[in-house]
Formats: sequence, structure tokens, C-alpha cells
Amino acid sequence: MKIVVCIKQVPDTKGGVKFNPDGTLDRAAMLTIMNPDDKAGLEAALRIKEQNGAEVTVLTMGLPKAEDVLREAIAMGADKGILVTDRVLGGADTWATSTTIAGALRNIDYDLIITGRQAIDGDTAQVGPQISEHLDIPVISYAKEIKIDGDYVIVRREYDDRYHELKAKMPCLVTALSELNEPRYMTPGGIFEAFDKELTPITVWGRADLKDVDDSNLGLKGSPTKIAKASDKVRKGAGEKVALDGAEGASYIVEKLKEKHVI
Repeated sequence: MKIVVCIKQVPDTKGGVKFNPDGTLDRAAMLTIMNPDDKAGLEAALRIKEQNGAEVTVLTMGLPKAEDVLREAIAMGADKGILVTDRVLGGADTWATSTTIAGALRNIDYDLIITGRQAIDGDTAQVGPQISEHLDIPVISYAKEIKIDGDYVIVRREYDDRYHELKAKMPCLVTALSELNEPRYMTPGGIFEAFDKELTPITVWGRADLKDVDDSNLGLKGSPTKIAKASDKVRKGAGEKVALDGAEGASYIVEKLKEKHVI
């Protein structure tokens, strides 16, 4: 069984985000982590590998430094990594990103593709389903549980007040929730091997390696959605501070709620 996990190196939002003049994220200037939903998808693939036997390939699109997130995944237990990087791919929206990733996946044998539900730097939840459309394979999104039954994948799809249990014949694509599982840590031996570039080479592909894609659908120029304006999170002011006793304080709060038409 062959599993491909699509992972993304995303900004560590705890350290703040930075923007380029055109409104796109300045990824080169920010600390990065593996996207949480993708990490849960990777953990699911590794558990399938342990239980059913599988080869797990991790694939990412990004700057050359995104190689680090592939090596992290290999240190966790993935078998090999593929980095798709090229200047012409920069600034891609979800459509251009999914087109690029699908073009790379057409070069790979796979039974199951796992992506995260969404990335914390965009929160669109579009790329996974779009990849499945490009490849013309079934998709099951919002996976809370994944099982393998022969040539089929069985997924518990989570909602706010219920769940669906769906079954699809492979090849297919599943998008994973971060609540799917608790991802494992990298092992010391895994780290040593994964970050030894001679021992564990990473496959690097560029525009020329993408299959059945058109330049008009790639990068910033091939992105139908554009960012009109972007800014850092606006910090709230200190607000109004008053020192009152219990009864006066309660009356003060009530009057403020009336002013705001809350009550």
C-alpha cells in the first residue's frame, strides 16, 4: 500500500506574521512549524503503516527551507520526502496550489492521499478537495477516524452534533482534523537519520516536473483570488478602568450595557 501525505510548512503564529508589499505572507522571514491538521494526517498514515504495512511519502510545496518539514516527517517515521519548489510557483492561492500539487502527484503511485483539513495560515479547507477534483478521485473530508478494509478506506466524518461513517474505494483522498489523533514525537535515531542529507536525500521537483498542468494556472499570476489588503492583528487598547465597590460597580456595568444596547 502506498500513502502520500501532503504537508505544509506554515508560520508559527505565536511569533507573529509578516507580509510582503503585495499582501502575500513573507514566509522567509517567519518561524515555521508543520501545519497541525497535516501532522495529524501524517500520524494517521504512520499508524496505517504499522498496522497494515505501507510506504509513506510526504510531499510539500514551498520555499527551499520547507525541506525541514519533510525531514521532521521522516524523523517521525515517513519513508521519503518530495519538495516542490520553483520561483514561478510563488504567491499561489488555493487553486494554483492544488493544481501544482496535483501535477506532482501524477508522477507518484498512490492508493491513499491524506491532507490536513486546512492550514492555519489560510483556513480555507479548499486545497485537499481541489486536489481530488484535479485527480478525479473520491474525497472524504473532516476525518476524525480512519480505517483500512482491503481496498477500501472507512472514515468517520465529524460534525458539530453528529458524524457520518463513509466508505470509499481507493485510490481516494482524505482530509484530516487535528483532533484525529495525538501525533508522535520524532525519535533520536529518526532525527539523526532524517537530518543527515547524505543518508536521507530529499527529492526536489520544479515546474518542469509537474505533469499535465498549464502555466496559466500556476503561481501568483495563475491565482484567480487576489489579496486586496493585509495587516497584522490590530491590538486592542487598555480600555476604561474604574475603581468602584460592589453595588456601584454593578450599576456601572448595567448602564454600560444599556449604552451599547446589549440590554
